[in-house]
Parts: sequence; structure tokens; C-alpha cells
Amino acid sequence: DNLIQLLTAAIVFSSIMSCCLYLLSFRKGVLLSSGGQSGNPIYDFFIGRELNPRTGMFDWKAFCELVPGLVGWVILDIAFAHKQFVSLGYITNSMVLVCFFHFWYVLDALWFEKAILTTMDITTDGFGFMLAFGDLAWVPFVYSLQAKYLVDYPVELSPLLVGVILSLNILGYTIFRGSNNQKNEFRTNPLSPKVSHLKTMQTKRGTKLIVSGWWGIARHINYFGDWLLGLSWCLPCGFEHLVPYFYAVYFAILLVHRDRRDDHAC
Repeated sequence: DNLIQLLTAAIVFSSIMSCCLYLLSFRKGVLLSSGGQSGNPIYDFFIGRELNPRTGMFDWKAFCELVPGLVGWVILDIAFAHKQFVSLGYITNSMVLVCFFHFWYVLDALWFEKAILTTMDITTDGFGFMLAFGDLAWVPFVYSLQAKYLVDYPVELSPLLVGVILSLNILGYTIFRGSNNQKNEFRTNPLSPKVSHLKTMQTKRGTKLIVSGWWGIARHINYFGDWLLGLSWCLPCGFEHLVPYFYAVYFAILLVHRDRRDDHAC
């Protein structure tokens, strides 16, 4: 019932936070991101100047990447499920699937928290409006779109369709988590017995790319697994409207952009 107010507050807060981050990035001795020093204030404000803003040992970017947006996403899902229960007197199996899938994805991200330290968001991108708005407003309110849709358009799935969607989610998660674990292990400890046998190739910038194991199947196999997960979140909403499939389309575009960015960085 208060979704618009909450969304407005998140947008205002993330905008104010972005302004503070931009102004504080002009302090002496601040470590700046390579992409946030273009000299164009609008672009630098958007992309972020300071790499990892900290208060003492507290890393604001790492915190915002993992905690408020992801936890807020799950809380919104629970609120939508409660709203459906109040309206219908029960919760549909499609809502149960969506909420469970989202909860599992967030739990996985928090459980494997250390893995985020090797991602480009942390190692390369500055902390500006793009990440602040994305973490605090876009993620919780856009990623919970399927649960919001099911409040207004409840869907009851057949047991067969539940099984198909659940199988797709398991497949996507297996690919996503297996490939990311392999990549993170290689980045943090390339001599580990788990990854020391993997074949690699040298890049122009001197780093190594894995070309066997999960990464021998496709260049960005983790992105494919992630997208399958996203598709499985949309399918419980049925096929009456395109709106719940916004995430799958948006995420596909985002992953293609990331793929090209990653290849350029190599």
C-alpha cells in the first residue's frame, strides 16, 4: 500500500548519498577509480569517482552492494506475499516459488559474501549514482516485480509447470554457483588443488583466463546461469503479460554489456 512512498524515499536517499559521495571524493589522498576521472562532472557523478569510500574500516560500497538492497528485496517479497494472503485468503504456489527463488538467491549472495571482493563492481567501478541508486532503489523495487505482479494477477500453476520451473532454477543455480566458485577460487588461490589443473590463457594485460572446466564450456558461463535463474523467476507469472518478463529482458541486455566490457578489459 505504501510502495510509491518507499520507492520515492529510496530514490531521494540514494540521490543525496550520491551527492555526498561525489563531494567527498575530492578529499586529499582518496583512491579514485580509473573510470571516474573523465573530467566531465555529470559522467563522474554517475559512474563514481572514489573507488571504495570508507568510514574507518567500514566499506560503504561493499555494504550497499550486499545488504540494504538485497535484504530490502526479500522484505518487499514478504510484504507482497502477505498482501496476496490478505486479498485471497491463501498464497498461490506461483508466489511461493518466486519468493523462495529470490530468498535463495539473496541467501547465496550473503553466504558467499567474500566472492564479491573479486568482482569488477568492487575492484574497478567507482561508487557513484549508478551503484548507489542501483543498490538502494533499483534492486529491491525492480527485482521484486514478479511478486508485485502476482498480488494484482494471481496465478496458480499446475504441478507439471512447477516441476519444470523448479528444474530450470536448479539448472541455472548449478551453472551460476559452480562457475563462480571456480572463478573465485582461481582468483584468490590459483595453486589450490581445486583449480590448479585448469587450463589458462594469457591476456594482453598480463592476467590469466580459465579456458577449461566450467569456463571451457562458454566464455561467460556464469552469466548464462544467472540469466536462467532470472528467467525462472519470471515464468511463475504465466504468459498473460510481458511486464513480469521485464527483468529477463533487462538482465539479458545488462549481461551482454558486461560481456563486452569484460572482453575489452582483457
